[in-house]
Amino acid sequence: MTQAWLTLTSMDGRDIAAPTEAQLAAVLAELYAPLRLVKGKGKGKGKASSAPAAAPEPASAALRFGYDDGLMYVIEVSSGGHIRFEEWSDRDCELALAPPRRMSADLPLAQQLWALMARRQVSRIRELDWH
Repeated sequence: MTQAWLTLTSMDGRDIAAPTEAQLAAVLAELYAPLRLVKGKGKGKGKASSAPAAAPEPASAALRFGYDDGLMYVIEVSSGGHIRFEEWSDRDCELALAPPRRMSADLPLAQQLWALMARRQVSRIRELDWH
């Protein structure tokens, strides 16, 4: 029998199998935090610095849903609210089943997308306003 799986790849690259709603929410909250600075930049030791402020560190996390012997779906959320939805023939990403779809979304919509994916509601994800 085909087994379904769900994996969250966090911003630091760790894979979390069968993530909880709390884990999904925590990763999204961190992605949507107002400002993430590159570590070690923009900080001085009591001295004034004429260096420009540190740029926000780009980050992303992905939620993958699929089946052991077939299809895989990916929703990647990047800092700044950029979202990408992909459909693949398998885990190895050998054949894209559709061109990647993109949208910009606020935190509540990103949470809704990941909740739909966690509930295996891919058809509802496809119906959204992608470009």
